[in-house]
Amino acid sequence: MNRNASDLGAHFLPAPLNGGFAMEGYWVWCGSVVCGEDGLYHMFASRWKKSLPFHPGWGVASEIVRAVSTTPEGPYRFAGVVLGPRGAGWWDGRAAHNPVIQKHGDTWLLFYMGTTHPYPDPPEDGSLNHDSYQWLCARAHKRIGLATAKSILGPWQRPDRPILDVQPGQFDDFFTSNPAPCLHPDGSCLLIYKTRSWKQPPYTGCTGNEMFSGMKLGAAWASHWRGPYRRLTGRPLFEGEGVLEDPFLWKTDAGYAMIAKDWNGHYTGDAGSAVYASSPDGLDWQVHGRPAFTREILWEDGRRRVMGNLDRPFLLFDKQGEATHLFAAANDGSEAGFKTMTRSWNLCIPLR
Repeated sequence: MNRNASDLGAHFLPAPLNGGFAMEGYWVWCGSVVCGEDGLYHMFASRWKKSLPFHPGWGVASEIVRAVSTTPEGPYRFAGVVLGPRGAGWWDGRAAHNPVIQKHGDTWLLFYMGTTHPYPDPPEDGSLNHDSYQWLCARAHKRIGLATAKSILGPWQRPDRPILDVQPGQFDDFFTSNPAPCLHPDGSCLLIYKTRSWKQPPYTGCTGNEMFSGMKLGAAWASHWRGPYRRLTGRPLFEGEGVLEDPFLWKTDAGYAMIAKDWNGHYTGDAGSAVYASSPDGLDWQVHGRPAFTREILWEDGRRRVMGNLDRPFLLFDKQGEATHLFAAANDGSEAGFKTMTRSWNLCIPLR
């Protein structure tokens, strides 16, 4: 990637008003795009019914779908469900989320987060909340999986087990989620992931969200993308007050690069903006202390708008390894977060 990704926003072109992917009646999130063997652009995205609250609806009812466009910008049209519910007995039986599409050789690889719970389908009357049994159980069962196919159209082979489970008693013993894979030509894979840890006993005075830690990022490695994946470190990649979420990872001549959401604004002073980080080995990361881009987007009608969120960044690269488009999950909220949003979609920003 030749451009300076530490200031990626300087390369933004106006975003198409009718680009990206949205669906009537659904929340849409997590867009990952590739040019298929058919010459079309395929977006793998998460969706769930708008009759459920955005959060935590995604955690109990999300499914991964595929949408198609003749151009990278879109608009993308719905083409079908890729990973839907398949029964509570499966580790990913009730929800699939966080898709990231990759290819190695003749095999398409779809990394994702799956989860399950044994309870009835969540109510669609707005009563689903953070104390609901469905959410409490599903959150603790989030794991990273890998589905494969020989064609971008499928059929997709879903794994019987996740490729990255939790480690009891370690910093990642609560869940594994938000996969950020970086494939190498030899088939090996560096996988950055989000996690939390259970707090250890005694639990005096701890209830609800106090039972587990804040968000962390970990790193795992597999000599082949099929696995097994082994942890590269016994501690989180970033420690301290900063919280990075939704990493997107790629290889550079000097090692690795990452863009990620500055969740609490520790690195940039602007919660929800994106930061750029670089590493020689995928373990020791230097975070650049200014936003790679912010939530303010210039649209093709000349208007600027600050998105409620600009999450799950994904870069589309051409055959020369140049980044050509940024995809991100957005909503129309009037403030950071999910409280005031009424619509969500995956937008596309062309790059100079």
